[in-house]
Amino acid sequence: MSRTLHLAEQLIAQRSVTPEDGHCQALIAQRLQAQGFTCETIASGPADFRVTNLWAKRPGTGARTLVFAGHTDVVPTGPLEQWTSDPFVPSHRDGKLYGRGAADMKTSIAAFTVAVEEFLAARPQPALGIALLLTSDEEGPSVDGTVVVCEKLRERGEQLDFCIVGEPTSVERLGDMIKNGRRGSLTGKLTVKGIQAHIAYPQLGKNPIHMVLPALHELATTEWDRGNDFFPPTSFQVSNIHGGTGAGNIIPNSVVVDFNFRFASVSTAQELQQRVHAVLDRHQLDYELAWTVGGQPFLTTPGELVGAVQAAIRDVAGIETELSTTGGTSDGRFISRICPQVIEFGPINASIHKIDEHVRVADIEPLKDIYRRVLEHLDRP
Repeated sequence: MSRTLHLAEQLIAQRSVTPEDGHCQALIAQRLQAQGFTCETIASGPADFRVTNLWAKRPGTGARTLVFAGHTDVVPTGPLEQWTSDPFVPSHRDGKLYGRGAADMKTSIAAFTVAVEEFLAARPQPALGIALLLTSDEEGPSVDGTVVVCEKLRERGEQLDFCIVGEPTSVERLGDMIKNGRRGSLTGKLTVKGIQAHIAYPQLGKNPIHMVLPALHELATTEWDRGNDFFPPTSFQVSNIHGGTGAGNIIPNSVVVDFNFRFASVSTAQELQQRVHAVLDRHQLDYELAWTVGGQPFLTTPGELVGAVQAAIRDVAGIETELSTTGGTSDGRFISRICPQVIEFGPINASIHKIDEHVRVADIEPLKDIYRRVLEHLDRP
């Protein structure tokens, strides 16, 4: 068994549903300390939702630092009876390693940990500084995890130059896609007020469901922007509508609409908010609207980090990788505030968050090798 596979199995065996870490970070810290890393545990959050974060750093002889970032927490398993094997007992079938977190993202953590060990064994005094940032709050609210560590690093004036987030980005085969950015996320909770009345006497009421529909149609058919070379156009989607008392003969006095923007870097959250309010005001609605900015868009244009990852994938997998900004948010949105070059790269993502989550065993060593090759490409003063 390879060292990478063995470590991945050790991590999968730890029950670490958000915000639990299951001692995964302690296991990684022990290995990193043996390589000369200074390891710091940063706990955050209330007592009933305590989040564990690990910041580990080993300076190089030069000024530049590469950070590997990831999360040790996993999503809930779902119905255990639907799993072919225990999700927290790493299992092998048909050349695949099964277990919750196998793809998202304990295999990546194992791979970049072993990659660092091999790199330092070959180059004990590299110019490149290396750091790891791990959290147990990526799959949850994401308010006490990476964002807290990044704020601390910013306050300290820590210089970060490159970051690879080990999210599962590959689609059909290892290395066929990396994320060099992500769209922003803006959520709105709209409450439109009406007047409750008997449904047989509509003249005595004001139906907020009827009133909001023309505005929603306009919002859903608006062209918000046209995107750019890296981002698709901004999209608006309604996710939930709640209205009525449950009775069939009552006009409700309010309706609540949840919606979300996934927005390109050519738009801002503030601009989108202003345009939505303008539509609602034009339709003369009596409303309240609460906003949540889940993340700002970020983009790493082709340059040194993207080039190093492309070259490493070419060296190991023999393929040309595709740059993409599709998908949901990641902790890259926080790291990009303090690090100018951030990309995401990891194993095939087809089974993430699913029953019987898995990775291909044949991909595990190449994934580690790609991470190690990136270190080698970037290791210069």
